[in-house]
Amino acid sequence: MNIIGPDLLVFGVDDVDACRQFASDYGLTARGEHRFVALDGTGIEIRSKHDDELPAAMETGTMLRKTVYGVADQATVDAIAAELEKDRDVTRFDDGSIESKDDHGFVLGFQVTVRQVLDMPAETINAPGAPAQRGVNQIAVTKEDSPKPRTLSHVVYFVPDAPKQEAFYRDRLGFVTTDRFTHVGPFMRPAGTQDHHTVFFIQTPPHMKGIEHFTFHMGGPTDVVTAGTNMVNKGYQSFWGPGRHIFGSNWFWYFKSPFGCNMEFDADMDLHDEQWAAREAMPGADNSQVFLLQYREKWAPMGPPPPKAGA
Repeated sequence: MNIIGPDLLVFGVDDVDACRQFASDYGLTARGEHRFVALDGTGIEIRSKHDDELPAAMETGTMLRKTVYGVADQATVDAIAAELEKDRDVTRFDDGSIESKDDHGFVLGFQVTVRQVLDMPAETINAPGAPAQRGVNQIAVTKEDSPKPRTLSHVVYFVPDAPKQEAFYRDRLGFVTTDRFTHVGPFMRPAGTQDHHTVFFIQTPPHMKGIEHFTFHMGGPTDVVTAGTNMVNKGYQSFWGPGRHIFGSNWFWYFKSPFGCNMEFDADMDLHDEQWAAREAMPGADNSQVFLLQYREKWAPMGPPPPKAGA
């Protein structure tokens, strides 16, 4: 199955205005009445939880109503439909996309991907012993920098049976497990991407089933820290970060959001192919991040105070 990754997350929310403001402040661009998108066209859809066009809400009340995956071509959409129709209902739409559910009842959509190929520079560094990536007289940052999310990266779900969920995504949709936390769950990527993961399942009690967080890729660690600082300055609550994960190696900074889950900035994720052997580690702080930083307000060293008059 040539699934590339998530194209769209559809939410039914309590406070549409707050979610729209959060999405805008996060750096997404409004496209129409409901969509907010990253630079490549992937994004989120924000609707009132009472909107009749939404799939039915889960019994747990999670605000995520649907995850839409982008695939390489219509033949892949049709192959997924044929596979899922073996044991569950599949709805086909006029635009060629389909809709069904996974084994935990999360609504899934599949469509020919909307993501556009980006041609943009990444963050560069100059390091002793290596050729300069940033030439002479080329500066790295300015005070006016306003980084934009580039593409929808991954989604993390709370599920009551992580092995069952892993089996469905592996056996029915062709996802590969790249790493796992023991007794917690797997990081997985679909066949159409080499990103370390586009999904992570966390084992939880049934009443917690839903979305834990989602994130967009940024252009580098400086983008993550700059965008996160902008969010703090706008009054949003930092949840975790900035820091750098071990599994995936991605830089991160998470914020509390009005979507009923956390929302993350990430950058510089590992890439893997079929030669990669999945690792496993016990959950815990030492295995979750290489380091974790704490935001502080800006500061500058000051010189000695001026002499007093008449001294």
